[in-house]
Amino acid sequence: MAVLEKAAGNETLLEVENLKKYFLAKKGMLSSQTAWLKAVDDVSFNINKGETLGLVGESGCGKTTIGRTILHLYEPTSGTVKFKGRKIDKHSIKTLRRHMQIIFQDPFASLNPRMTVGDIIGEPLDIHNLAKTKNERKDRILALLEMVGLNPEHANRYPHEFSGGQRQRIGIARALAVEPEFIVCDEPISALDVSIQAQVINMLEDLQQELGLTYLFIAHDLSVVKHISDRVGVMYLGKLVELSPSGKLYKNPLHPYTKALLSAIPVPDPNLSRSRKRIILEGDIPSPINPPSGCRFRTRCPHAKPICAEAEPVLKELEKDHFCACHLFDS
Repeated sequence: MAVLEKAAGNETLLEVENLKKYFLAKKGMLSSQTAWLKAVDDVSFNINKGETLGLVGESGCGKTTIGRTILHLYEPTSGTVKFKGRKIDKHSIKTLRRHMQIIFQDPFASLNPRMTVGDIIGEPLDIHNLAKTKNERKDRILALLEMVGLNPEHANRYPHEFSGGQRQRIGIARALAVEPEFIVCDEPISALDVSIQAQVINMLEDLQQELGLTYLFIAHDLSVVKHISDRVGVMYLGKLVELSPSGKLYKNPLHPYTKALLSAIPVPDPNLSRSRKRIILEGDIPSPINPPSGCRFRTRCPHAKPICAEAEPVLKELEKDHFCACHLFDS
């Protein structure tokens, strides 16, 4: 598949091919009948070593499910995920877990309130036997605290004693403890105050440069994704509808859904803001239990044609490194 080809001169770190994750769910609140909820439905992409791939889309589109399925926090329904050419499954993940970590969205819910910060950060070191002595463990914990901008005395405190931004720094330090190569950043700033978001983003970028990290950055804030990502993938109802280098996507979006998302980004210049045309999508997002036939976006698309209901569009390379799944570009 073309979308999985290596970029020139770059080493592919992670390959996702035809990934599906379905959940068994009730058809309605009062119904006893069940059906498959297609959270992620046949998604393919690759992430090169040292880059950040941003993943955007409305809530419920499958972004977080992709991140967790890659790490085998969810068992895939089908498809393959490879890390450095090695297939990730329930056996290999035990040894690969150290190289692949996650930063969760809610820094309070993801930290054990009964553990000190030192023990939270030290737990991965214990699990993977990365500290031979107590002093080595302590030194490593203090170094990680310093790396994320916290003080040594914070090691003896508990999560409730910290602000949201500080708690997220603790979560980042915990993820870094095992010296991973790849980190899933699952909306890591969405629960934080706007004044703190930029600090965390800048820290993630600095850590990436310093440690050679690779990120899958999941978010719904497109302006943040533009700032941090090398490439951006746009998801709608479990499908990847567009994938492109960040600059290309924001200058020349191809998919109607991407255009609508970008038109909603606030512009600080009032004159420019008045001249921009906001694209309002009509209707609600369909249920992933019963998605529309053909193109899943067709029920809200202002350009829908009869073919859109009949055939599912394929993600194709329309420009160099710019992929889009839309019948409007069928020749």
